[in-house]
Amino acid sequence: MKTLVIVTHPDIKSSKVNRRWVEELKKYPDQYVVHQLYEVYPDEKIDVLAEQKLVEQYDKIVFQFPYYWFNCPPLFKKWLDEVLTYGWAYGSKSGYKVSGKKVALAMSVGVDEHEYGSGERYKYTMEELTRPFELSFEYVKADYRPFFAYYGIELNSSDEWIERSVPLYRKFLESL
Repeated sequence: MKTLVIVTHPDIKSSKVNRRWVEELKKYPDQYVVHQLYEVYPDEKIDVLAEQKLVEQYDKIVFQFPYYWFNCPPLFKKWLDEVLTYGWAYGSKSGYKVSGKKVALAMSVGVDEHEYGSGERYKYTMEELTRPFELSFEYVKADYRPFFAYYGIELNSSDEWIERSVPLYRKFLESL
């Protein structure tokens, strides 16, 4: 079964790591379907029914995005708000269409991992900061999986640093 990778990057052309991950996944069309929200919806008007039908086709869904301002890009939040509707994702006997699907986050993170934690610069772990995603997906009965994060992009944007992330990301995806 293929994995649906929903990429939400507001400027993928200028991205180094997210663009590289997309390039890599596209080499394996038998394993991954890459769905780029900003490319499909440049006006940010989401076709909710189309998105729901797409999600229904896959048992494994990964949301790939740059993590900044301690959150996700705005179109991903809008996607969550509009696509995970009452009666489809939760709240009725016909709802829970995401139930049992493996769902995970794959994030590029600007600062180093050690800066996230109690007593550190950003006070909270990445697990704590991503808890709203975890709770949201648990609410719709998805099988929320541990996230993938590749840290240090701000200071380590060399081609070598980016390439180092590719096999790690692939290994993560294969482990779902």
